[in-house]
Amino acid sequence: MKSYTRYERARIVGARSLQISMGAPILIKTDKIDPLEIALEEYQKGVIPITIKRS
Repeated sequence: MKSYTRYERARIVGARSLQISMGAPILIKTDKIDPLEIALEEYQKGVIPITIKRS
């Protein structure tokens, strides 16, 4: 997993949390129901399909 700044990490997890709350499929097996907790767990496992472009 790449090294992201705390701002990039917050943006990735926040965007993924919004996707989950809007009905996107969950990419891991979990018993959690809060979209933010699910997104954090996905981030920790490195399965979120979001990338950051730096210029």
